[in-house]
Amino acid sequence: MSITLTQAAANHVQSYISKRGKGIGLRLGVRTTGCSGLAYKLEFADAAHPEDLEFETNGVRVLVDPKSLPYLNGTELDYAREGLNEGFKFRNPNVKDECGCGESFNV
Repeated sequence: MSITLTQAAANHVQSYISKRGKGIGLRLGVRTTGCSGLAYKLEFADAAHPEDLEFETNGVRVLVDPKSLPYLNGTELDYAREGLNEGFKFRNPNVKDECGCGESFNV
């Protein structure tokens, strides 16, 4: 079981946490929503929860709740800038289909 960040994603997270002045890492999960069923939840974590599963990649702690891990196992998180747009990109090998707008997926 693993979740990884590219170096670009890790650099962005570390920079943001440094600017915030607090935080221990990145919290990643899924929630039920959208036309395809699931959507990613992504937030900066200030503390770990007792049930969290932890991964460390490129110097960044990634926290995942146990219910989300089966949907996220093997995911690589990248951070990319494309023209005027920039943001996190999920490379999730579990995704079978995504909605047209890219906001939700199913496995």
